[in-house]
Amino acid sequence: MRPSALPASLDGLRLRAELAAATRSGWTTSSGRQAGLAKLKKFIERGREHAAGCLEGKTGGLEAARVLSGVMNAVLRALFDSVATEILSDGQACSGLALCATGGFGAGELAPQSDIDVLFLVGESPPEGHEQIIERTLYALWDSGLPVGGGAVRTVEEAIALAKENVSERTALLDIRLLAGDERLLSRLKQRFDDEVRGEDAAGFVLAKLAERDARVDRQGDSRYAVEPNVKDGKGALRDLQTLRWLAQVLYGNDALERWVANGLLSVQDVERYLNAEDFFWAVRFHLHALTGRKDDRLTFDVQPEVAARMGYEDGEEVLAVEVFMRDYFKAAINVGSLTRLVCAKLEADELKDPPAGIGRFMPAHGVQKADAALTEAGFVIRSGRLDFADPAKIESDPVLMLRLFEFASARHLDLHPDAVSAVTHSLRLVDDALRADERAARAFFAVLLESDDPRITLRAMTEAGLLGAFIPEFGDIVARTQFNMYHRYTVDEHTLNAVGLLREIEQGKHPNDHPLSTRILTEISHRRALHLAVLLHDTGKGAGDQCIEGAKRARTACERLGLDESECELVAWLVRHHLDMNDVAQRRDLSDPRTVLDFANLVGSPERLRLLTVLTVVDIRAVGPGVWNGWKAQLLRDLYSATQAVLREDRHPEEEEARDRLARRAERAREAFRDRLSRFDPEFAGRWTGELDDPYWLAFAESDRLRHAAFVRAAEARGEEVSCGVRIDKRRSAAEVLVLAPDRDGLFADIVGALALSGANVVGAQVTTTFGGTAFDVFYVQEPGGKPFGWSNRAALDRLRHAVERAARHGLDATDTIPERTIRRREAAFAVTPYVHLDTGAADNALVIEASGRDRPGLLHDLARALADLGLSLQAARIDGYGERAVDSFYVTEKGKKLIETGKLEAIRERLMAILAESEDALAGRHAEAGLSRAQASAGR
Repeated sequence: MRPSALPASLDGLRLRAELAAATRSGWTTSSGRQAGLAKLKKFIERGREHAAGCLEGKTGGLEAARVLSGVMNAVLRALFDSVATEILSDGQACSGLALCATGGFGAGELAPQSDIDVLFLVGESPPEGHEQIIERTLYALWDSGLPVGGGAVRTVEEAIALAKENVSERTALLDIRLLAGDERLLSRLKQRFDDEVRGEDAAGFVLAKLAERDARVDRQGDSRYAVEPNVKDGKGALRDLQTLRWLAQVLYGNDALERWVANGLLSVQDVERYLNAEDFFWAVRFHLHALTGRKDDRLTFDVQPEVAARMGYEDGEEVLAVEVFMRDYFKAAINVGSLTRLVCAKLEADELKDPPAGIGRFMPAHGVQKADAALTEAGFVIRSGRLDFADPAKIESDPVLMLRLFEFASARHLDLHPDAVSAVTHSLRLVDDALRADERAARAFFAVLLESDDPRITLRAMTEAGLLGAFIPEFGDIVARTQFNMYHRYTVDEHTLNAVGLLREIEQGKHPNDHPLSTRILTEISHRRALHLAVLLHDTGKGAGDQCIEGAKRARTACERLGLDESECELVAWLVRHHLDMNDVAQRRDLSDPRTVLDFANLVGSPERLRLLTVLTVVDIRAVGPGVWNGWKAQLLRDLYSATQAVLREDRHPEEEEARDRLARRAERAREAFRDRLSRFDPEFAGRWTGELDDPYWLAFAESDRLRHAAFVRAAEARGEEVSCGVRIDKRRSAAEVLVLAPDRDGLFADIVGALALSGANVVGAQVTTTFGGTAFDVFYVQEPGGKPFGWSNRAALDRLRHAVERAARHGLDATDTIPERTIRRREAAFAVTPYVHLDTGAADNALVIEASGRDRPGLLHDLARALADLGLSLQAARIDGYGERAVDSFYVTEKGKKLIETGKLEAIRERLMAILAESEDALAGRHAEAGLSRAQASAGR
């Protein structure tokens, strides 16, 4: 690969002359060395500026990489010749010593902070002083600030021996080229490499490189759709493109791509996809290195906005520039993945690698698959164990064949032949309204969605071929789409397909411990097809305004086109419209408040919709990413489901008074059953304790919780303790439970959560109960920062927490107790979190519900609770939720036992809480100004 031409100011001949003039006194003198290094540094600086100037918006990356490689060619050649001329006697040729470029530099591509891989080849009779030449050259390169990698000194024999033993060394020699010195020495190495290495054990090389790739991908994270990808080593990134080139060079020669196009494996469009992806990734990498000033190829959140701005992306009305940029990134990664599968299929066909269980596989093979009559009749054949069209030309007259290809592949656990995938990709123009309305096409699609052992794999293959997005345009709009926040871990389409896959796994009974409720519910659901469509379409409103409203519209359109009747279309649209509501209610509302349950029951309307919405909510949360689903969220959803189910009946939705009566009777039954059970051991305590607690307590907790609470209170009374604290790990809720018994007073809740924050505990939920006698009985659920129950990794922390909470409940927080500020990491600082305070006077019968949201930080809950206490408000319940960098805290408050409705007081509450929430953003803005961060970094993620 020849480097691009350089301007006159970067001509290597000119640099050689400048070095000769600067080093007249010799490289060994201080003045000569400093003068020579100054010339090199200036040349390198000009060269990097010129290479960066090749970038034009989203393009120019490959040109920039080649230009920079050309600059370094000139630097190394001029330096080597300058040093060699000084050391060798007059007129002596540099015979027996060669300076060579290897690796990516050898291929003629270089990023600003990439290692410059070089190899010194030494002949049998090297020139006298060759060690000095090598040493001075390397030291000068290092002192010039160049990241020289390798710098190994080897004979031809040693280089060949290493290449035979080590696949990395063999790969490095594939692109070796001469920079300076004895050309005959390199020619001899290349000849021996071709004769002894390149053609030997080609299959072994393929397997080793693919194993190397798999290990690399595992280190980076298997999904090419993770939202902080590595542009060099990530799945579907630059290294995958380079691997394809290396495999082609070893197996089929340097003209492999051309031969593959001629033989029909790749099309001209495929080669264009290769080049476009390579150019795009190189442009990203150049900007990334320029931003960070170091060899760091990970596109983290903090640099994504600035890279997007550098590449010319701009914010739209509904979507951020960074999200458009990342969508283009993942589209390129999809193209690379498609090319990888095509090439690996070619290798399998040539029997140079075993059929893998990973690349392009729908399902693990179940023995040898043979063509059957149904396949033949449908127009398919099996070639090399892969499903293919018997006659691709028939797609023109019957485009439904494209959908049926995936239907048969999924049903028979067959992989697809690369020719078949290519035929589909190149026939997408045939996917029109007529095909989308074809009943046979709909049947094939539903067979994949509803009958596949793992629809996620088949649907992903359809997505990457472009077919799913073309057949269901609403889904096509979210392919490769990202959301710029720390909560979502994958692109929208990958998240959606993961949710579909998880739904099938729960149906198959694979997660009975994680999802016992969903496992049972799925056996009772009547509208299975509607549920699967809702899961597939639930996020199609992303990037188009209100995602729930827009998603519902798009879901209805898609369902009508697929031939569903009006009632089923309405059901799918309703599920998509409300797919966030159950999680919001469970996480942010007091489930012991009858109004919460009544309003949610009124929204749901029927037990079937409750079942459907519960399962949709579960798979949606779980598919966000690892660690997002936990026992705490699971228990809240189970609690909400159980409470709502008690209100609803199969035949009708009850009137509000009837529903209230049901909840009241449920609380009274729980109270009476508990009193009867406790009376067997302590009748006096049983009567007194059950009489002290109002209905919300009996609706909030299960029987096992009530027994534990009673034992805690009874033991405290027996010890004569007015203030007591108990702590235990609750595995079911994935949190530590903190029980606090103390005389009620203003600011008690704020003091307790302050003590919890000082102990490093994250509060995820709180249930506040004040007995009729004026005693506070509060229950908190706390976790470690990583989402495990607090104390999970250090049980001694539980005792320290108990003492801290007990002291705060008894005496309040000391004036010296200050919650240390947590340094906001650069990744978090990339997101501007707009705070808000929402006051809802109708969400509870007897309390004002306050929802306060802003940047999460230690002590935020304490600051908010203290402000509420200072305003003279009493807390009844609290719910704490979080979405990456954003915290959402909900409080149920009263003033002197009554609900607040007075406008002036409400406005005072809003102003006080907004001031607290704004503190974090103001402080962050100040740190941005101090650090000199750009506006794009400081404001991205609005």
